[in-house]
Amino acid sequence: MSKAAATRLTILQKAFELVYANGYQATSIDDILIKTAVTKGAFFYHFKNKDDMGLAMIQEVMHPAMYAAMVLPLTKAENPVQEIYKMMKGLLIENPHLIPKYGCPAINLIEEMSPLNSTFNKALSKLATQWQEAIELTIKNGKATGKIRKDVNATQTAFFIMSGYGGIRNLGKLYGKDSYTVYLKELKRYLTGLQ
Repeated sequence: MSKAAATRLTILQKAFELVYANGYQATSIDDILIKTAVTKGAFFYHFKNKDDMGLAMIQEVMHPAMYAAMVLPLTKAENPVQEIYKMMKGLLIENPHLIPKYGCPAINLIEEMSPLNSTFNKALSKLATQWQEAIELTIKNGKATGKIRKDVNATQTAFFIMSGYGGIRNLGKLYGKDSYTVYLKELKRYLTGLQ
């Protein structure tokens, strides 16, 4: 990796940390410069403005990490109930990068920026749609193999699971990690009912 590429990646990773902890609008370019120890000239060499950097952060830092944690585990799911539960438990309990008091970085950005910026909305929609489609495919494959009931609606199930994740991430900001365990018990019961 070239020095310029390494600098760009450092800016994106450190910006992500700041945005995750403080919110996008509360994070300034100056905050990012202090965190990264790069010059303003170096920042503007890589990004036109803060929103250009924010979109790159979504596409180059958040998307790959979230794809690996939320979509890939479901691509070859042989047992939908077990795999969806395992994926969710991994996100809530086992992922060391997702901190309960900060919630979910994607959901935070969706809440903060989607109503205000259509380009952010589009980039964040890509993340959500890929996850939705992965859950739906897992459910459809489960129906085809007889592991999920035929009457289960894959789209409704995906939206229910996704909204449950968003909700518990927000409640986790208030109640901490213990609330995740309560949610996972009910999620397991719900998923078992799909069989």
